[in-house]
Amino acid sequence: MYLYTRNAILNWESGMRAEYVIVGAGSAGCALAYRLAEAGRRVIVIEHGGSDAGPFVQMPAALSYPMNMRRYDWGYRTQPEPHLGGRRLVAPRGKVIGGSSSINGMVYVRGHGEDYDHWEAAGASGWSFEQVLPYFKRMEHWHDGGHGGDPAWRGHEGPLHVTRGPRDNPLHAAFVAAGTEAGYPVTEDYNGHQQEGFGPMEMTVWKGRRWSAANAYLRPALRHQKCRLVRAFARRVVIEGGRAVGVEVARKGRVEIIGAEAEVILAASAFNSPKLLMLSGIGPGAHLAAHGIEVVADRAGVGQNLQDHLEIYLQMASLQPVTLYRYWNLVSKGMIGARWLLTKAGLGASNQFESAAFVRSRAGVKYPDIQFHFLPIAVRYDGKVAAEGHGFQAHVGPMRSASRGAVTLASAEAAAAPEIRFNYMSCEEDWADFRACVRLTREIFAQEAFAPFVKHEIQPGSDIQSDAEIDAFLKDHVESAYHPCGTCRMGAVDDPSAVVDPEARVIGVEGLRVGDSSIFPRIPNGNLNGPSMMTGEKVADHILGRGLLPPDRGAAWLHPDWQAAQR
Repeated sequence: MYLYTRNAILNWESGMRAEYVIVGAGSAGCALAYRLAEAGRRVIVIEHGGSDAGPFVQMPAALSYPMNMRRYDWGYRTQPEPHLGGRRLVAPRGKVIGGSSSINGMVYVRGHGEDYDHWEAAGASGWSFEQVLPYFKRMEHWHDGGHGGDPAWRGHEGPLHVTRGPRDNPLHAAFVAAGTEAGYPVTEDYNGHQQEGFGPMEMTVWKGRRWSAANAYLRPALRHQKCRLVRAFARRVVIEGGRAVGVEVARKGRVEIIGAEAEVILAASAFNSPKLLMLSGIGPGAHLAAHGIEVVADRAGVGQNLQDHLEIYLQMASLQPVTLYRYWNLVSKGMIGARWLLTKAGLGASNQFESAAFVRSRAGVKYPDIQFHFLPIAVRYDGKVAAEGHGFQAHVGPMRSASRGAVTLASAEAAAAPEIRFNYMSCEEDWADFRACVRLTREIFAQEAFAPFVKHEIQPGSDIQSDAEIDAFLKDHVESAYHPCGTCRMGAVDDPSAVVDPEARVIGVEGLRVGDSSIFPRIPNGNLNGPSMMTGEKVADHILGRGLLPPDRGAAWLHPDWQAAQR
């Protein structure tokens, strides 16, 4: 299908090959590599990004740095978003060992059981909650930190350490107390039986370090001697006679082919996995033809179904100087960094997201559709602190937006960034759901538990009250929560919009799978790092053909009066 350089042909003949070639050393790719190597398979993992060593990546409190550094991030931005006044939002994805698990906020959320039951109902047979729960348990090494929870719902021997912060700032207790005063339940473990309610937030941090997919999975995989990491830029999948036989890469100034004896597995993100499929001739036929790409498999769904979580920072100025703002100076930051470097302890050892909540926006909503991340400082992801100084905030947004976007090719050149259009806020219900987020969050901060701390509302501001005023604020201030997914949707083989079948095999091509957040039929209820790793775990068992883990019959908690009551 393609003309290769002489160097590529020579390398093809000389034999850089393995049974399985994985593109992307991110959350899912690392999990796949670990399980395949553990089973004795020969694996090559291709990763374009560089080293994850150093405090910018490994220190949890430094999380705002790597996601804003071109060294670690692909630097993608959306196309102008028509419903957000033409704004182009940043869309970070990790270009580093560990992928986005090395630049994210380290928040660990499984999602709600109903999310996965919806997957199965949408055609992802075998991905119901009772069938994915064993994989969440297999990957976890859970540490409750003395904060409670039901150990029967958690894993205890897996490679992914999941911990909780100390929650010693008084604002964390105020947040949970305010939730109970407002009539919401407390949940001791939102990743256990009951997601709905207020309680401690969990993080992928262990012994003071970011516990990324690289630390949890890839480094142990490389010790198996069956796994090799190759630093290269994946250009396309090589397909011969309808079968994937390798990956064309740019490496050390040459174009080479890395051969796959059994399968190629794409785990390159919700942006780059569909891009690679399209560059390889798999995607919407007319779109590929417009770029001069020969069509191997005409799959209309490649790049479609793009989803994300949007959020705002609802910020309050603090009456008391108890927030993390007191450390927002060079001397304090230096002392925190020095302590972390020496002991892996102190404020540097937490992502500071230590309390959370999941609530329903209105009666008749079956399970939570709003998530809160509480933070005891008023600051943005880019590290810009609020001008008022001492403050705190809740990151809040709807979990199940009806809006859908797409990832398309800008060019047939592999080096060109894909075009990303989320089509945010394109459905009227999104605006209604976001207004509910603003008003419900204000109600939480108006409770008696926050009376000693609330000075005034920084953002949106107390003068923003009507639907029209809130909508105008949202249009200018909503930001991505960096949870893109869905662009290689999993579904039934006879579904024309599905890209992969329920075993993650690309429909219409042999020897090729996609095994990352691209395959999610619908976005789960929370942060995507945990579900992405679970996907890698489960897809590995499909690849190995050794049988899936037995279903776990646990049922997720639903509010007993959800049809008639909002709380």
